[in-house]
Amino acid sequence: MQKQGTVVRWNAERAFGFIRSPDTDADVFFHVRDFRGGGAPREGQSVAYEEIHVGGKGPRAMAVQPVGAQAAAGTTARGKGSAPKAAPARQPHKARAPAPRRAQRSRTSHPGSAASTGPALLLMVLWLALLAWGAWNARLPLWLLGAAAGLNLLTFVVYAMDKGAAQSGQWRVSEKNLHLLALAGGWPGAWVAQQTLRHKSSKAEFRVVYWVTVLLHCAGLTAWVLHWVG
Repeated sequence: MQKQGTVVRWNAERAFGFIRSPDTDADVFFHVRDFRGGGAPREGQSVAYEEIHVGGKGPRAMAVQPVGAQAAAGTTARGKGSAPKAAPARQPHKARAPAPRRAQRSRTSHPGSAASTGPALLLMVLWLALLAWGAWNARLPLWLLGAAAGLNLLTFVVYAMDKGAAQSGQWRVSEKNLHLLALAGGWPGAWVAQQTLRHKSSKAEFRVVYWVTVLLHCAGLTAWVLHWVG
């Protein structure tokens, strides 16, 4: 913090002193190596400084430099011919804005999501067509269509509950149960939950097992319908 004060004590032998400022209750310690005025500081000299606090030892002054008419007079007496240039104020370190990094992560954290969108949607259409065709031709019971819709809604809700539990540190739904829901026919609802909720969409191992359950379910459903066709 930039402050101003007056040198009230200076020990030339030990090369340290104290600054008194109306903005600080205690006198502020400083060392000669932190003085930028050229030559040694003197008592009664007005100075500007950066105040820091280290290790609970009280305030300390850094980048101490003379200010005002007394600084100019001291410079003339020392024969410098010109007032010392004030050191530029330290600019606080600005951390890089995290937004671009988060944006980059958002583009790369789900490498399989964008690539699998087209095939997944196509597979859903084929799956729905197979269900509808099987029910229309009495290869599948009609109630199975309603059961499939309910199962997918349940799967989406379970994903949402699991994400909420993960954020609040509560009991989680096991990945095994999530995979069983997908295998039973809730895989479209699981896929929608992964994309919209951003849950379980970046874990590579989970997504591999998920797509295995999708393929097993679709293969089993196709085999069942084709068996009745024969």
